Amino acid sequence: MEIIPAIDIIDGACVRLTQGNYHEKTIYASNPLEVAKQMEDHGVKSLHLVDLDGAKKGKIIHLKVLEIIAKNTLLKIDFGGGVKTVEDAKNIIEAGAHWVTIGSLAVKQPETMMKIINAISTEKIMLGADVKNEYLQIHGWLENTDITVYQFIEKYKNLGIQRFFCTDISKDGMLEGPAIDLYRKILKQFPEIYFIASGGVTSLNDLQNLKSIGCKAAIVGKAIYEGHIRLSEIQTWNQQNKSTC
Repeated sequence: MEIIPAIDIIDGACVRLTQGNYHEKTIYASNPLEVAKQMEDHGVKSLHLVDLDGAKKGKIIHLKVLEIIAKNTLLKIDFGGGVKTVEDAKNIIEAGAHWVTIGSLAVKQPETMMKIINAISTEKIMLGADVKNEYLQIHGWLENTDITVYQFIEKYKNLGIQRFFCTDISKDGMLEGPAIDLYRKILKQFPEIYFIASGGVTSLNDLQNLKSIGCKAAIVGKAIYEGHIRLSEIQTWNQQNKSTC
């Protein structure tokens, strides 16, 4: 199981939100490239890059941050936040991302989602399910839906998408541990997908628990920035738990 560090961007800086609340943000660094390089120097191979401004405003804001990191590192980047059109998806891939991360669009505009799948292929798409009480939250966690995470995964798995991550927003940024029970239920129903846990990871023990239930990777943010998990520990973990990503 791979550890994938997260860089969330607001106003060009690296931040973390608490439970998706834009009013509860902490700024950790002003230069995302420096953070990405430091991660790469510690053996990190993949990066989860999120345009939080884009997610909130409904249009990509920080494509340039992706371009800069992609040009100056060898990190395999998934990028999302504000993706609305086929052109957006193409621009993200052209800017250097390995995967386009899509959440809200796949829920609200399935016709556009199909056009994106046809334009860039399922292999270039990572679907994000932001969840509260097993129901999807969209538009930067600001809007509730009546769609369960299981319905969401089932629909797009059947269309050929294999890479999914799930964030329980009640856990995100709280440093209280990941949603093990939720992830276990998802993996029991969909054991064949490439499933990535996200939110709440606080310790290496949390990561071991996620590995034990079958997660292929885990996105880690606040625990890194606040020193609960050191980059040197991530380097050792990734060396010992190599995963095909």
